[in-house]
Amino acid sequence: MLRDKEVQRFLLILLIVTCAGISAAYFVSTVALFIVLATSILLVGAFFMFTIRRYKQIERLSEYLRSIAAGNYSLDVRDNEEGELSILKNELYRVTTMLSEQSADLSQEKGKLTDAISDISHQLKTPLTSMTVMADLLSESSITDEKRVEFARHILVQLERMEWLVTSLLKLSKMDAGTIEFKKQSINVQELLEKAVQPLLIPIELKNQTLQVEQNEHVHFIGDFHWSIEAIVNLLKNAVEHTPNDGIISISFSENILYTEIKIKDNGNGISKEDLPYIFNRFYKGKQAKEGSVGIGLALVHRIISSQNGDIEVNSDHGESTVFSIKFYKRLSK
Repeated sequence: MLRDKEVQRFLLILLIVTCAGISAAYFVSTVALFIVLATSILLVGAFFMFTIRRYKQIERLSEYLRSIAAGNYSLDVRDNEEGELSILKNELYRVTTMLSEQSADLSQEKGKLTDAISDISHQLKTPLTSMTVMADLLSESSITDEKRVEFARHILVQLERMEWLVTSLLKLSKMDAGTIEFKKQSINVQELLEKAVQPLLIPIELKNQTLQVEQNEHVHFIGDFHWSIEAIVNLLKNAVEHTPNDGIISISFSENILYTEIKIKDNGNGISKEDLPYIFNRFYKGKQAKEGSVGIGLALVHRIISSQNGDIEVNSDHGESTVFSIKFYKRLSK
């Protein structure tokens, strides 16, 4: 403690003042000399007691910081006293709270990443096994050219399915981790729908389906144009797959002071009441799911829309029709 420059300065000043006091008191009286000496001793004692107490507090803070460095964020050093040390304690606690929250976020992101990797591995296992079997068959000399073409086509289909699956899962993982920043731009709904229907015009034509799209150039919402197209495309793709030949798919939209709403309706087979509460869950496949479906498309749609202050609902009459209703809210969150 005596090596502390602050202590050394105080003792030097006290020594000078005491010597000056003793010199002055010597010429006045013995009583004055005694008072000066007693006062000096009391000051030195009080100073050392105060310094020792402060050093103990600093030592406790050092132990606290070592505990924080070891990952123990449960300690609390706050107090309601006045002074610099109390301010330092409260600031240290504030930083500790921030570190604790960041550590929790990192742990959560690690868990999500682990889940995503597990999901990808699980979903890729089936197509990989299928392609391995077909590749082995292709290597046999006795196989016909017709079978070779068929197996090659199946392998290509599986590769396309794997590419879509991995891309979709990575997108979901990035959204879960909060690494995707959705833009906030004014989107013209009619322009959005014109872009979204383009990739599906050929499948619609092949099934001789009728696509009815409402026309209104004055409906807008605030969101991300690119990601909104992705959500609409997935919903339309789902509608095309579940609507029979010669069926009808209609898209309508409107705007009010609270939200902008887009409705996609088909006259397909509908969704059973048992499946309705779960269709937006990741990897959930309902009774009407197509062969090869992995239950990721609607989960991706839900995540995209909810990330843009939106909501999606579904109403369906089993065996008749299904209506997906998307709402993008304007001011208040859901």
